[in-house]
Amino acid sequence: MLTKIENNYFEVIKDDQKSFNEEQFTSRYSEILDKYDFIVGDFGYEQLRLKGFYHDSNKKSDANKRFSAIQDYILEYCNFGCKYFVLRRLSKSEISKLTAEEATFIDEEHKLEDVKIEPTIQQNTKQEQQNKQQEAETVEIEEDAIEEQPTSKNTLKDYL
Repeated sequence: MLTKIENNYFEVIKDDQKSFNEEQFTSRYSEILDKYDFIVGDFGYEQLRLKGFYHDSNKKSDANKRFSAIQDYILEYCNFGCKYFVLRRLSKSEISKLTAEEATFIDEEHKLEDVKIEPTIQQNTKQEQQNKQQEAETVEIEEDAIEEQPTSKNTLKDYL
């Protein structure tokens, strides 16, 4: 699941007890969290608390602020059994790829705006109409000829 706040895209990588609520996250999010690669949100006393973490590859950060320390943070600083979620910030290359896909996405409401529909019933040309008229006339002539043929009044005795 993806969510967007301002120019930042986040992917939900862990959603314990289906606790992630985009509205609550948006209201609690602040600019100070922009520098973190991961954000953990936990609920204590019905309040959402957000904490940021860096990638493990970021050697300049404290060990307790790296991705590998998230589990320790949840066990030590969060209420036992509380609801929590973990979000991963998407990189700029992932965002550009995602926005390129969105550009090719077709909006359901406006997908037929540029479509031009031509009638499926094709208009007959004059030649086709003349051919059909001639066929109809020949059928009428043949039917009249069949009706005019004399019927024989032979009986069974004539053939015996």
